[in-house]
Amino acid sequence: MNIILKTDIAGLGYKNDTVAVKPGYGRNYLIPQGFAMMATDSNKKIVAENIRQAAHKAEKLKNDAQAIADGIGDMTLTIPAKAGDSGKIFGRVTNTQVADALRTKGFDIDRKKITVEDVKVLGTYEASIDLHKDVKHKVKFEVVSAE
Repeated sequence: MNIILKTDIAGLGYKNDTVAVKPGYGRNYLIPQGFAMMATDSNKKIVAENIRQAAHKAEKLKNDAQAIADGIGDMTLTIPAKAGDSGKIFGRVTNTQVADALRTKGFDIDRKKITVEDVKVLGTYEASIDLHKDVKHKVKFEVVSAE
């Protein structure tokens, strides 16, 4: 079943993308929730016209996302975490903590756009930030012991 996405959905696609999904997922979840619409000829024409009209807005958003990525550059964030003597963290470091560390540096990025690998010990790690459909950026962060 082909559908046109109305919003960005992680792991599936971005807004206005035409993607193939299983019929039950499309009919029972994506379309009723308002996340997608059927990929009929008329809907494809409507989306194509909307894309054409919004092209300059999309270019501005991409440039803004690239400016944020350039601003972050190769910055290394420091995230304090409670840890034991062996360096093992009590709990774990999440995308929310990375988003908060970026916010203190002046970059307001939604935590849902940040992907962090499984962090359970002190050390240096890398998080990926999905700023735009075409702009992805990696930021390094160091997990240090909070005494």
